[in-house]
Amino acid sequence: MLDLRAQHATIRSEVLAAVERVVDSQMFVLGPEVAELECELAGYCAAPYAVACASGTDALILAMRALGIGPGDEVITVPFSFYATASCIALTGARPVFTDIEPDTFNMDQRALERTLERHPRTKAILPVHLFGACADMDAINELADGRGIPVVEDAAQAIGAEWNGRRAGSLGRIGCFSFFPTKNLGGGGDGGLLTTADRTIAERLRSLRVHGSKQRYFHEELGMNSRLDALQAAILRAKLPYLDQWTAARQSHAARFAELLAGVPVILPAAAPGCTRHVFNQFTIRAPRRDELKQYLAEQGIQSETYYPLPLHLQQCFENLGYRAGDFPVSEAASRDCLSLPAYPELPAEDLETVAAAIRSFYS
Repeated sequence: MLDLRAQHATIRSEVLAAVERVVDSQMFVLGPEVAELECELAGYCAAPYAVACASGTDALILAMRALGIGPGDEVITVPFSFYATASCIALTGARPVFTDIEPDTFNMDQRALERTLERHPRTKAILPVHLFGACADMDAINELADGRGIPVVEDAAQAIGAEWNGRRAGSLGRIGCFSFFPTKNLGGGGDGGLLTTADRTIAERLRSLRVHGSKQRYFHEELGMNSRLDALQAAILRAKLPYLDQWTAARQSHAARFAELLAGVPVILPAAAPGCTRHVFNQFTIRAPRRDELKQYLAEQGIQSETYYPLPLHLQQCFENLGYRAGDFPVSEAASRDCLSLPAYPELPAEDLETVAAAIRSFYS
């Protein structure tokens, strides 16, 4: 599915030089290396402020905390996503409220969102996910939110560099949340995260919340958390950032080639809403009849694939208390049954891509 060694081989000297720079400085937590990364990523995401933190999950939690989300509040999100999308809400004491997705883009369905908002007047935030590297319909979501005075937080963990009508993910809502887990398009050497915002007050609060709720050392205005980014991670990310656009172009090229090779095969190819003017393909995900049989067949051919996500969030055991049942979100449940992600990382050799497509064509022949 992903060969990080292939990427590392092309930039090894730059990454090791960055690591050496931090080791020689002996400044390992926050500091100038992290500040430089924040500046560079704020520019890349077209956001006035960027605040680095320890993980993408922490970014989501910090966003909820910065907006004052807490017990008794409700936050609307989607059930077809990674666990952290909903756990960040629950961990503040608020209630995750789910709304269904579009069948083609896998992103929040604005018509379903409107109905959900009508049923949940206590909603304090909306958390759409830019899944697999394609932006949700942020014009429609923001219109619904703005009319009710509700902030929108982007879960852009898989979507750095993605665009909606020419505007970058992370600049489309009140706060944007990113992950630098190694499998992401811009991945570090471990965990790392980032928040973006155009609101100076929110940025200042995020900076305080990530260091135990403190603006001045040993003085704590509120209960915060320890979510500081390591300088080593920042240095690795800074070494990789100049290559991100060419890696994105390679992912886009692989996606286009897959579309050519899978033409006529009874699978549904990835789609993005018309306003998504830049899809960055963190995953190349198809909808496949007899998905599990196909996955097994590919494995027998020595081809890895991945199922994102086999059980939607509203049916997870940890969210049983929310009272949802099978059938409540049929589009998300169908996606969990038939979605399959294929290898499409930037360094994937062309012949390997063709081998994957040929095996899928063979399975359905």
